[in-house]
Amino acid sequence: MKKVLTLIATVAVLCSCGSLKNLDKEAVASATAKTLTAASLRDADIIALSQQTVHYMDSTSVVLRSGSYVDRLNRLTKDIKVDGLDLAFKVYKTDEINAFACGDGSIRVYSGLMDVMDDDALMAIIGHEIGHVVHKDTKAAMKRAYLASAARDMAYSVGGVVATLSSSLVGDLAEKYVEAKYSQKQEYNADAYGFQFAIDAGRDKYSMYKALNKLVELSGNSGTTSRVAQMFASHPDSAARAAKVKAMADAL
Repeated sequence: MKKVLTLIATVAVLCSCGSLKNLDKEAVASATAKTLTAASLRDADIIALSQQTVHYMDSTSVVLRSGSYVDRLNRLTKDIKVDGLDLAFKVYKTDEINAFACGDGSIRVYSGLMDVMDDDALMAIIGHEIGHVVHKDTKAAMKRAYLASAARDMAYSVGGVVATLSSSLVGDLAEKYVEAKYSQKQEYNADAYGFQFAIDAGRDKYSMYKALNKLVELSGNSGTTSRVAQMFASHPDSAARAAKVKAMADAL
């Protein structure tokens, strides 16, 4: 689920961001002359970009600090432990049915998604998103987003870490990241991770199937404005994905 789960992705230093005029002109000129390439972006660069992006998303979204949505997400995620990941969950208050994860372990769940998913399906979606992080799909997506954004022409590297971007540049990067698409193989692998994740968490073995089936159902609703629903409507393999995880559950 492309950003769900990128349930799919993805993305913290924005508070200290300055404007473009505050960037060292000589450093910018140097960076423009030798823009970072995909091959030269290190894990530290991707994490830095992810942190800036998720902070921007947080600053431009309604982040719930308390209430039923937060209580529910905390209850579901309080015992989640994934080796090598420092997971951080937050809820965005919005009718949009979506979620995303970033390479730094930040996971954002939209209240609209929580409204249409029961606990089993929501845990499967969260597992799917974690799967994208574990499989490093989110890092690849951030790399593509960076290379497609205006940020690549202005960011400069200090000791291998991408410098703090201006608000306008990180906003462009965030937009490119949220619009990033995962390959069919990446989605199948994230589905399988979410499937096992939900089971390991004591949830119904059909949790991932229920989540995918619900999204397929929503994609056929012309009144739904969700980015997730629109995304599923444009991908004919979504029903096949649901059938695949159902077969996995049937086999248990």
